[in-house]
Amino acid sequence: MQCNVAPRALTNKHPSFTCLPEPRLLFITIHVNLTQYWQQRQATFEKALNQALPKKTVRPATIHEAMRYSLFAGGKRLRPILCLAAAESLGGPLKNALPLACAVECIHTYSLIHDDLPSMDNDDLRRGKPTSHKVYGEGMAILAGDALLTIAFELVARCPGWPRYKVADLITELSRASGSQGLIAGQVVDLESEGKPISIQDLRYIHRNKTSALITSSLRLGAMSANATPTQLKTLTQFGEALGLAFQVMDDILDITQTSAELGKSAGKDVKVQKATYPALLGLEGAQKEAKRLTTQAMNALKPLGSSGQRLHEIAQYMLTRKN
Repeated sequence: MQCNVAPRALTNKHPSFTCLPEPRLLFITIHVNLTQYWQQRQATFEKALNQALPKKTVRPATIHEAMRYSLFAGGKRLRPILCLAAAESLGGPLKNALPLACAVECIHTYSLIHDDLPSMDNDDLRRGKPTSHKVYGEGMAILAGDALLTIAFELVARCPGWPRYKVADLITELSRASGSQGLIAGQVVDLESEGKPISIQDLRYIHRNKTSALITSSLRLGAMSANATPTQLKTLTQFGEALGLAFQVMDDILDITQTSAELGKSAGKDVKVQKATYPALLGLEGAQKEAKRLTTQAMNALKPLGSSGQRLHEIAQYMLTRKN
């Protein structure tokens, strides 16, 4: 063991260090701690999400079954975990952030259902299972996505609001992240760019909106539920913007380095449809460097939070090394 620096995961000190284990040991320690945290928060979140959705026996049963099929098909639950972790980093109670975490996951799942449709990416596999339209048909898949989008805003509207953030602020935040200047904007330009050469600036625009916007909003909503100060909200916004892009770069890399079984979705699809990706524009090594650069940028953005940002720091580090 090299004794100069101590990792945040072991000392809770940030940004000063005292002792650093070997890199592999450090990763294992952080990974174990984060895994435990993730499992605990995911269990809490899954319970809240189950309670928030109509049971699949509620009439019309088919639509509620289809909504639940995609919503509970698995997945990392990254966005809700980030929402909860952001709230906790500012001392906010989980109960305040949980409805917002559920809303964000409903938005994310709706976007996946629609993204997989034949008129969009035409995918047959999502989270290791047949996609919604393969099970329920295209019409019902569209409606399931629409219903999840709608219920997301119902969940937000039920929130009480907090001194600095009213319910209207929460709704505006989620609307912007998921609308024609956010998630949908990225999807539109992504579709329009298939089979065409685009610049790195255009690629960043696509993923800043298609991926990073909702990830950033997850963090911002969690912060709002903890009544964040403007400075704290800015810190988490900067973290989310960099993390969201890093996450997408890694997604692009994994699409060409992992199998469909490992990813739980169709691998190599980006290459087949000539979709603009970071490896396509920068090469695999260049894309890996970009992922590391953005992850470092994200972690540096957390410095104003001190030790309170430890969990978010660990999530960013883990995202860089994920395999699916």
